[in-house]
Amino acid sequence: MRQTCTISLWAAMSALMAAPAVGYADQFVLFDVTFTFTKADADNSTPNKSHFYVRGSSINPDRPKDWTTPVDYRNGTVHIRTEVIEKPAGGENTTWTLCYIPNKGQGNGYGCTGTVLYREKGVYEQDVPMTSWWRNEAIVWTEGIKQMDLVIKDGSGGGGHAHKRADPEKFFPAKMRITMVQVSAGSTYDPSLVPQLRAKVDSSGK
Repeated sequence: MRQTCTISLWAAMSALMAAPAVGYADQFVLFDVTFTFTKADADNSTPNKSHFYVRGSSINPDRPKDWTTPVDYRNGTVHIRTEVIEKPAGGENTTWTLCYIPNKGQGNGYGCTGTVLYREKGVYEQDVPMTSWWRNEAIVWTEGIKQMDLVIKDGSGGGGHAHKRADPEKFFPAKMRITMVQVSAGSTYDPSLVPQLRAKVDSSGK
């Protein structure tokens, strides 16, 4: 599996957090990863198949421990930028479930949002309320996030893991760049704070 993280984003985020108004920045990059994912990667990812794991140096080391104070990210939004760089022809519905894995959970112990459902190469952007996605309440937000699990699926719903399909050639190989930017409650995503991201294009990839 090949993976390249945009480390310069970490530097930009660190500079923002180190400004005089430390702790009061209204957004930060949780992760920005570019990777190629093959059928072999999906079959051999552990502990779960079809998973790409964002952990260690791939997730922003300067992310807050407490997502509720002094800045309230827990009740804010997450800006999800999905760049589909390579995708097999045929226009098969594809999505990635994006799961927050906390340092401390409750109930089922984790929660997940997701990318848009896409069929073609291009850049897709969306803003998702942090209180709207599946089991967001299962995370103890005062204890922070330790990693993110990215799961490639078809368009059938929660159990549609791509490695289970009889036609995996419609999903693999895929080359992706996925970026998640956490925005505090009451704030609006500001792309000028992450200039390393390309200018937004429409979903046709033009």
